[in-house]
Amino acid sequence: MKSRIIIFSLAAVAGVSMFSATSCKKSSSSTTMTLYDSLGGATMVSDPTASGTMIEKGRLGLRSVVDSTIFVIAGDTAINGHFTVLLAEVTAGNTSGFSALSKNLTDFFCVATGAKDFTYGGKSMVAAHDPAQNSRMNGKADSSDFNAFVGDLVVGAKKNGLSDQLIGQVGTLVYTLEGQVVQK
Repeated sequence: MKSRIIIFSLAAVAGVSMFSATSCKKSSSSTTMTLYDSLGGATMVSDPTASGTMIEKGRLGLRSVVDSTIFVIAGDTAINGHFTVLLAEVTAGNTSGFSALSKNLTDFFCVATGAKDFTYGGKSMVAAHDPAQNSRMNGKADSSDFNAFVGDLVVGAKKNGLSDQLIGQVGTLVYTLEGQVVQK
């Protein structure tokens, strides 16, 4: 519950509505700024994990937050039991599931925050969080699991230097998915 209060407080301070991806004006022209733009946008930068490769700064930032959050979750006994398949793979040295999860979540957040050059091809949020439809999930999430995830997301975002305003905006987006993720 504390995580929810923090996120909503930050969102209120930010004064934004996540469903309006065009809520912040770049200038007095008709061009608008999305949350993705605020996170670095389409500016190309070197990818620190792939020498000689360029990546959009917004995508790199989101991927960094996603990866940090996955590591935070791995150590969070409140919810890491939902990811026993992934944790077993990584412990055995197989990072393919981690890479796939990172890519899917990064794609999802890129699209959800207003990126123009990415698509999300993963499962729906309902299917992704339903063990009957996703064998990689170990049990359905309840509200406390969801709130623990949000808390871990905040930790992952802070580890990557996101401002409280941007964390609030991302949190507002994440809470729109609660009804699809919480299934028990």
